[in-house]
Amino acid sequence: MMTLKMVVDRYRDKAEGWGSPVALPEFGLSAADTEKLFGVLDDDYHLSRHLHFSKREGQAYRISGEEVTHVAIDEAISGLL
Repeated sequence: MMTLKMVVDRYRDKAEGWGSPVALPEFGLSAADTEKLFGVLDDDYHLSRHLHFSKREGQAYRISGEEVTHVAIDEAISGLL
């Protein structure tokens, strides 16, 4: 399983900048691991306020009961690493 730092590093590699949406398959995990990892992150209040899920074109995943395809991360999450 990826650590928060690994998730943020991967996001930074794939995103056009902080707050830009990145397709969840870009994190390189299986569907089950993607749903588990991002579900855990979304369940943590201190982390979830920095994660913004959206549904766009592409592979959909069920995160905290919602179908989503992308995540955008706020720069402020860096203070939690």
